[in-house]
Amino acid sequence: MIKEVYLVASGDLRLAANQTCWQAQADMEKGLQQVLHRLGVKVRRAHPFDAEKGHGFIDSQKMGMQVFRDLDPHKPLIVAESVWQYSHHVLAGLCTHKGPILTLANWNGQWPGLVGMLNLNGSLTKAGVSYSTLWSKDFSDDFFLQGLQEWLGSGRVTHDLSHVRDFEPDAAPGNAVEAGESFSRTFKKEKAIMGVFDEGCMGMFNAIIPDHLLHPTGIFKERLSQSALYAAMRTVEDAEAERVLQWLLDKGMTFQWGSDPESELTREQSLEQCKMYLAALRLADDFGCDTIGIQYQQGLKDLAVASDLAEGLLNNTDRPPAFTADGREIFSGKALPHFNEVDECAGLDSLITYRLWEKLGYTGDNTLHDLRYGEEFTIDGKQVFVWVFLISGAAPPSHFTDGYAGARSERQPPMYFRLGGGSLKGVSRPGHIVWSRVYIMNDQLHCDLGLGKVASLPPEETQRRWEMTTPQWPIMHGILEGVSRDQMMARHKANHIQVVYVPDRERGLEACYAKAAAMNELGIKTALCGI
Repeated sequence: MIKEVYLVASGDLRLAANQTCWQAQADMEKGLQQVLHRLGVKVRRAHPFDAEKGHGFIDSQKMGMQVFRDLDPHKPLIVAESVWQYSHHVLAGLCTHKGPILTLANWNGQWPGLVGMLNLNGSLTKAGVSYSTLWSKDFSDDFFLQGLQEWLGSGRVTHDLSHVRDFEPDAAPGNAVEAGESFSRTFKKEKAIMGVFDEGCMGMFNAIIPDHLLHPTGIFKERLSQSALYAAMRTVEDAEAERVLQWLLDKGMTFQWGSDPESELTREQSLEQCKMYLAALRLADDFGCDTIGIQYQQGLKDLAVASDLAEGLLNNTDRPPAFTADGREIFSGKALPHFNEVDECAGLDSLITYRLWEKLGYTGDNTLHDLRYGEEFTIDGKQVFVWVFLISGAAPPSHFTDGYAGARSERQPPMYFRLGGGSLKGVSRPGHIVWSRVYIMNDQLHCDLGLGKVASLPPEETQRRWEMTTPQWPIMHGILEGVSRDQMMARHKANHIQVVYVPDRERGLEACYAKAAAMNELGIKTALCGI
């Protein structure tokens, strides 16, 4: 029986974020320690509060290594998260830790603690590190207490994963398997280029696909630099950016402009984002990229405005026309799938989805979202768990109710985006979706797939969910078919989930099986969840 545990807390690299979010972490740790003390468990916090910094997080890989050098590698350890964290801050120490590891987050949408824990889980899974995981609103519910006592007794937590089954081609409807396999055979033959504007965004070890796993799928990386993107932005003429912005205004998009660049979105910031949009397309055209990912953090955030408006536009088939310097239109009538935060697993998924949906006769505009939070809500007289899928701005306007007319750009939070820039914000329209996630486990690419719906919630409920998370960002009210909250959290190996619309459930099921067959043909071990 475990009687003593280390407690560590990985944080952000950005000082402002760590300082702003520290109180929520301190409150969470206090509640957790009270529960552990009642169970007779002594808690040893592995690193103190730093009065000079104003927080008690591990805030760099260097610090993480120093902290773990002083720990007994055989003792049990809890990584407690109530904020977004950089997994590489603690990954080195956890990779060599021999005692039982428990990752834990509070069920709260205020800061992305659940998102941070899921990223750490995905990173540990990729690294081959054994761990258990738990989550709770206030550490008093039976699910959490039973799981915690199981971990204290055995060093592990078991979860219900009955919703997961391996993809079986014989169970597929219609000609879904033939369509998916045919698509992938052509895809592998023709090959594709993934443009990567610097790898490893925000410590997301799980988001980097090693070349030896990526190349068999037919995708090869073009390793680009954020500095190249910044340089290309400086060659875009003011008049070209003005045309992009005017196109958006003519479509009915709203910009929440103010005059103070420190705290408000300004027209100048939006124009700079339009320059980034054009620069990204031109570089992708130069290098023949079929999909791109802009890191933005770290480095570009200190040079330019946020990349999110550009990212959302790139993911939309109907987007402002872009031209080379000599007047040739780039990617005419097509999206350039963009994977937010250089999540290469999402990039692979996004490109396959966009191309496959096109072959199936559907619009393939897709995006990743954070699994930020969720609560039950009464729909048609029934209590339904509705997820808050939220991302900083990469969602395409085609996903929103009223499209561009339902989209607005609001200044990104200064603690993350010092130089400003706007999001591409909207409420995702009701409809059917296929969701997915590509991840790495046992040195092999995997993909989980499932069906879902996007709910239409009352405006006041949408606003409430925005206010308890990040109101500047696009939101999707997601309902996952056949997968409970706890099943999703236990299985999902990433902070991100990929979503794409389908016309209805019947055709969505066929498309889901076609995608499963396509992934399987690419050598990706595929599972269906909840269907």
